[in-house]
Amino acid sequence: MLRTDKKTRYLIIKGFLVVWIGILIIVLASYQLFDPVYTSKANATTLIQKNIDPARGLFYDRNGKILVINYPAYDLYVTYKNIRPDFDTNGFCALLGISHEQFVDNLEKDWSSKIYSKSVPFIFLKNIEPETFLRFQEQLYRYPGFQPYLRAVREYPEPHGAHFLGYMSEVKKSDIDQAEGEYKPGDYIGVTGLERQYEDYIRGSKGVQFVLRDKLGQQVGSYLKGSLDKSAESGLDLMLGIDIELQKYGELLLRGKSGSIVAIEPSTGEILAMVSSPNYNPNLLSVNRNRGRDYAYLLLDSTKPLFDRSASAVYPPGSIFKPVLALIAQQEGVLHSSTSHSCTGAYYYKNVSYGCHHHPAPNNIATALQHSCNSYFIQTFRDLIEINGYNKPQEGLDILTKYLGYFGLGKPLYSDVATENGGFIPTSEYYSRLYKTNNWRSTYIISVGIGQGELQLTTLQMANLAVIIANRGYYYTPHLLKRFSDSYLLIPENLRTKHIIPVDQKYFPPVIQGMELAVSSGTAKKAYYDQIVVCGKTGTSQNPHGEDHSVFFGFAPKNNPRIALAVYIENAGWGGDVAAPVGSLMIEKYLQDTVSRKSLETKMIELKIKNKTRT
Repeated sequence: MLRTDKKTRYLIIKGFLVVWIGILIIVLASYQLFDPVYTSKANATTLIQKNIDPARGLFYDRNGKILVINYPAYDLYVTYKNIRPDFDTNGFCALLGISHEQFVDNLEKDWSSKIYSKSVPFIFLKNIEPETFLRFQEQLYRYPGFQPYLRAVREYPEPHGAHFLGYMSEVKKSDIDQAEGEYKPGDYIGVTGLERQYEDYIRGSKGVQFVLRDKLGQQVGSYLKGSLDKSAESGLDLMLGIDIELQKYGELLLRGKSGSIVAIEPSTGEILAMVSSPNYNPNLLSVNRNRGRDYAYLLLDSTKPLFDRSASAVYPPGSIFKPVLALIAQQEGVLHSSTSHSCTGAYYYKNVSYGCHHHPAPNNIATALQHSCNSYFIQTFRDLIEINGYNKPQEGLDILTKYLGYFGLGKPLYSDVATENGGFIPTSEYYSRLYKTNNWRSTYIISVGIGQGELQLTTLQMANLAVIIANRGYYYTPHLLKRFSDSYLLIPENLRTKHIIPVDQKYFPPVIQGMELAVSSGTAKKAYYDQIVVCGKTGTSQNPHGEDHSVFFGFAPKNNPRIALAVYIENAGWGGDVAAPVGSLMIEKYLQDTVSRKSLETKMIELKIKNKTRT
């Protein structure tokens, strides 16, 4: 009897719940399916997902001057399937100031590809003028399917340093595929320079907002009170080691010339200036309506302003290679500070001679560097290459190339300069292939000893050699980034790693003394400045296609140096005539903030050199 009562009560409760749920379903259906108020509201609103672009990180120089900012740009997106059959094409085109042909070209896509979909918004028109954009926005309700979009593009208050700053461009399909949803068609990405190198840090994180719009395109509220919305997170700002005033000065000195200047702070590896000439105004490649035209002009310019001569171009270093050779030869015991080699005006071997300047007898390393004696360093080179005998030059060259690798040559320095080239150091294997025999001799490659022949370096690598000598045997990988705006985030580890050169510090003083004498009373005397002790070395790099290239590297002050640099000017002749004074003026500008040698400054600025180099 008790069991029957429990079963009855269970059936009663179950029946009540079924009836209650049924009534609830009927009531909800009457509201949502049959009540015209709810029906009209559902028909009158559309749920829209709005992506919110983050503010891209800004760039500042080492003194806090802003180099790269963001400014607003207006784009128009379209969802193809939402365009009505009675769409007023003529009125739409007139409102935006575009032709019917442009309308068709911008709307019709390759729907068979995976890039575009008729149900997913894609960019229809970029960089609409603000006045046009505001006029169109007032009429937006007439053109369902089109959605305006506000984003930020780059602008350069200081129109300098285009090569290392870089520029942005619209993402490619490969960018979208590799980014795991980070980008969509119409987005922009850094493609060169720092914009590319630190893209992951400066792009920020996108936000999203879900909004309800009525049939006129007006926003009527947020969806679920904004509970699903996500705010955009701004990208990190970059504080660079660049001194923009020094950068501007370097660009001024190289105006009318082809070449480059790289200046580095020895104690940190921070790049102070990175000049490539000819250059261009970075605002030309900011995202604007004329960008395609401007890029085409730059691309077709015979002076190649888009080419970064500071890090991509490779050249024979000429005589600035001699201090490096002197250090390695001392470490290997084939040269001493007081070693003397004869010089009779040239180095002679069979029917070939390598001329020398008229100078005092090179009785030691310092004097040989002071006057850049070819005979002295060719003999030093042969002594090193023949360290294990005349018939075993491969072994000596292997020793040399091993040391040059320690000096950061023959490979990229792995800096944050996106355009960096590794240069070329000829090896014993290379010469065996070149001469098709293993029986070549040191006399075949004499020119390498004075920085010629197959030896190829970038100006960035040459500047780093000056850093190594200034520091008496170490360097940090040259880098543009000084720090992030987030003080807890360190710059990449490889840029903070100290590289020790396996050359004893006791071998640096005679080399540095020779570089000091070269400036005070030797081949680099046009770099002399009585207020600062400058140590430097000139080079004249042979050019088979025209005038020789003018080269200089050095550092200052002699003790506790604050700046090291390399200057390479194409077709400018003797290193002491052009590159040396340009380097000296850069040093004075950085250390003194002003330049007192106005006549020298004017002469260098007004000097124009026609580039005859074949590329």
